[in-house]
Amino acid sequence: MNSDRTLSRFVSCLLLAASSLNAFSCGRHATAGIHPTALSGALAPTPPMGWNSWDAYGEAVPEADVRASAKFMAESLKSFGWQYITVDMGWYVANHSVGVNAENAEFSLDKFGRFTPAVNTIPSAKDGAGFKPLADYVHSLGLKFGIHILRGIPRQAVKQNLPIQGSSFHGADAANTSDTCPWNPFNYGVNTANPAAQAYYDSIARLYADWGVDIIKVDCISSHPYKGEDIRMLREALDKAGRPILLSLSPGPAPLEKAEEMAKYANLWRISDDVWDVWQSHSDFPQGPRDQFARAAKWAEHSGEGHWPDADMLPLGGLRPTPGWGDPRETRLTLDEQRTLLTLWCIFRSPLIMGGSLVALKDDPTTLALLTNPEVIEVDQHSTHSRAVITTDMSAVWLSQPASGNGTNVALFNLDDKPQTLNISPKDLGLPGGSHNFRDLWQRKDLPASAEINVTLPAHGCVLYRLSPHIAGQP
Repeated sequence: MNSDRTLSRFVSCLLLAASSLNAFSCGRHATAGIHPTALSGALAPTPPMGWNSWDAYGEAVPEADVRASAKFMAESLKSFGWQYITVDMGWYVANHSVGVNAENAEFSLDKFGRFTPAVNTIPSAKDGAGFKPLADYVHSLGLKFGIHILRGIPRQAVKQNLPIQGSSFHGADAANTSDTCPWNPFNYGVNTANPAAQAYYDSIARLYADWGVDIIKVDCISSHPYKGEDIRMLREALDKAGRPILLSLSPGPAPLEKAEEMAKYANLWRISDDVWDVWQSHSDFPQGPRDQFARAAKWAEHSGEGHWPDADMLPLGGLRPTPGWGDPRETRLTLDEQRTLLTLWCIFRSPLIMGGSLVALKDDPTTLALLTNPEVIEVDQHSTHSRAVITTDMSAVWLSQPASGNGTNVALFNLDDKPQTLNISPKDLGLPGGSHNFRDLWQRKDLPASAEINVTLPAHGCVLYRLSPHIAGQP
């Protein structure tokens, strides 16, 4: 075992000790009596913040652009809390010209039936290096690296009946060939009753740990269909892999009745199907920020250290050059709608995963300013008791408590298609009566003290205030 690997496992043990009072082992095999998510709180103590390649690049993000995105994040976003760089679906596809989710896609696999980065888009993966060179570069910038995978086992690995690394099983032993993802033809599901399935998941978790992966986004697992056994098995595999790795579940809507189960095994999970740059949708796909208000209100109580309901990526800025849905474009959300999206995500405490192009932010100061407001980000990262207190077809009001304990975060949203004036007494929100100090977190300035909230909002607009009781004699 090399020194880097030994250090990784030593750090993993320290993280486990900090988050669990149970006895445990840091070996490759799970120890009886250990909660499978002993690492979860240490892995995601606050909602993860980062970038995912899908909204800008779809299935074919070039390595050069991943590196450029990481460099930009390190220089311009890291100091505000952004840290994850994630390569989304299709990094193992060798012929992207056939289209997304194509039946005739060709793949890069190793001899154990595990997807490996195709050198047509990830050239540093040559000679069996996998994602390690790219992950090493991302880590050298003080950031973390992630990849997207599909649940199950590649059909090609089953067809060729390739051996499963570290076991006596083969691909056909692990597969359930009657179980396929309804929207992607690349994998079969696994036969969760056969130990070969766990052996396969263990083998990919070891590979990802060797590459230096910090988060895996697993698709076709939390909705249409929900696969609870796969979630548990993947968490078990990751906890044995020797490296702390976050588990993110996609797509949504995840079933609310499975909230406790997902919180036990996963670090984040989607509450809806894909959110794109539409204000509101009347179909399951795509969804828009207006569609998330009712869902967020139901899911807010299930947020907490190590487990975060996820309102989906931020389709902001440049959705180009090859977005996962639609033609290359700038986001079609208005500036007010973009601010409303971010305000809801933050007061709900969703993970913040930028979907638009990071390299394009060099020439987009408006979007960059939205992503780098420290007072708004603070609401997402370090507040508590987030909840909706008013929700109607026309407006919504959310509250949360700052980590400092001083005051209350108050978000007011105009959901109407025309301007609207909201006039609300803090007492109506369960806050103390009398005059309050107002801090506008988006504008980063103090407003005159007042005994009521009175604001006129543009269509689909919002404000985010921090209120605290005004003491007589204060300026």
